Amino acid sequence: MNNQKWLSLNFFAFFFTWGIFLPYWTGWLTNDKGLSVSAASIIMGAGMIARSLSTLLFFPMLTRLFSLGRLMQILAIASLVSMALYIPANSYIMLFAITFIFNLIYPNILPAMESGATVLMQSDRIHYGKSRSFGSLGYTIALLIVGVVTAIWQEQAILWVMLAGLLFMAITQSTVSPAPLSIKPEPKNKASKGAVGELLKSKAFLTILTVSILLQGAHAAYYNYGFIYLQDIGVNSFYIGLILNVAIIFEILFFAKADTWFDKWSVSSMFLLAGIGSTLRWILIFLFPSVWVFIFTQVLHALSFGVAHFAFIRYIFQKLDPLHIPTAQGIYAAVAMSLSVALLTFIGGFLYEISPGLSFLGMIAFSFPAIIVVLMTRKKLSY
Repeated sequence: MNNQKWLSLNFFAFFFTWGIFLPYWTGWLTNDKGLSVSAASIIMGAGMIARSLSTLLFFPMLTRLFSLGRLMQILAIASLVSMALYIPANSYIMLFAITFIFNLIYPNILPAMESGATVLMQSDRIHYGKSRSFGSLGYTIALLIVGVVTAIWQEQAILWVMLAGLLFMAITQSTVSPAPLSIKPEPKNKASKGAVGELLKSKAFLTILTVSILLQGAHAAYYNYGFIYLQDIGVNSFYIGLILNVAIIFEILFFAKADTWFDKWSVSSMFLLAGIGSTLRWILIFLFPSVWVFIFTQVLHALSFGVAHFAFIRYIFQKLDPLHIPTAQGIYAAVAMSLSVALLTFIGGFLYEISPGLSFLGMIAFSFPAIIVVLMTRKKLSY
């Protein structure tokens, strides 16, 4: 198996599970475990804080102990074992504890995989967008499967599909990793240990990170309450899976062509486009509480998430030393993909109890400032 295919397969396997955990887990806690939206939000928010701490502190440490290939294998198996703990769990405390533990382990696979992709981009000139589109495909298939099984067996089936997905991922990770990802790190790599400090001294990197935090955090209401929102406006569980898939279909199309479409775009221009698309998306959902408007706004996911993510990957690929890439990915996963989403999950849960649409409108408190930051810094920092 060549490196491009290996990366595509493993992106597919991880995002299959991500397509279950991210959009459906709050719904599983409320529907199958009987928790209120606010109670489930506390659990999910605490889990995201655990995710952010883990990817920020533990992930860089683990990359100094294991090769990226070996680390992904360990994390895949540990994720499967920790997910199995949900089977006997019924009390709020147990659900809280297991979610916290799972989030300490499982999300680290994402920065490890993204770091591996960036390394392979530099060593083998692989096409990131091509392989990442397989991740979106895995996400799509997961949404469809969950939609079907919940329509037949209700929300209790979500846990079993997640376990099956994690088992599949553990199997795919057991294959031989590409040579560049199997290199063991130096035990005393001073450059790696000082990477956080060096990155945080870079005004350009801090600006890129800030914009990413704002844009990725703005997806909190969609990730955590999109499933519940569609239920509340009367959509059948089977069709919810199809509706959520619209966003991923456009994400797949975007990543499949991103390397070509945005070849000559600057990182700042991509972030600006993402910010405009994100702000428009949340305003439309608030103003028009209709399933058809929600479906239309799914198209904007290619901008609000896809373009923003691709812009960050483009920046670290072009500007950072390979030794700093895992650390940059860990910081990005911790604060942009986790901590910011966690904070807005708490806020979104409170707003959702007042009015479901208000939860989505609240997201522009992050997306609109991202546009301002880009406009104020793009010329000065030339990114």
